[in-house]
Amino acid sequence: MSKLRPLHDRVIVKRLEEERVSAGGIVIPDSATEKQTRGKVIAAGEGRILEDGKVRPMSVKAGETVLFGKYAGQEIKIDGEELVFLKEDDIVAVIEA
Repeated sequence: MSKLRPLHDRVIVKRLEEERVSAGGIVIPDSATEKQTRGKVIAAGEGRILEDGKVRPMSVKAGETVLFGKYAGQEIKIDGEELVFLKEDDIVAVIEA
C-alpha cells in the first residue's frame, strides 16, 4: 500500500468488516448490509491549525478503532483497498478494548 500522510485535521480510516451472518445463522447478502460505521485509523494528520497559528494535536492516532457517522467522509480506493478520509470532527468516539 502507498504511504499516505493526511494533512492537518484529516484522518484515514479503513472500515471494519461487517457481520454477514445473523445471530440465527442466516446469511445476509451484500445488498442488504449497511456500510460499517466503525473503522481502524490508518493515519492521522498533525492536528488542526488554530486562528493564532498554533496546532491543536489530534485526539486519535493510527491503530485506534473509531466510530464515525454513517455518511461522514469521502470514500476512496487506493491500491485496491477502500479507505475513508474524514475530518477529526466526523469521528464521534474512540472504541477502547
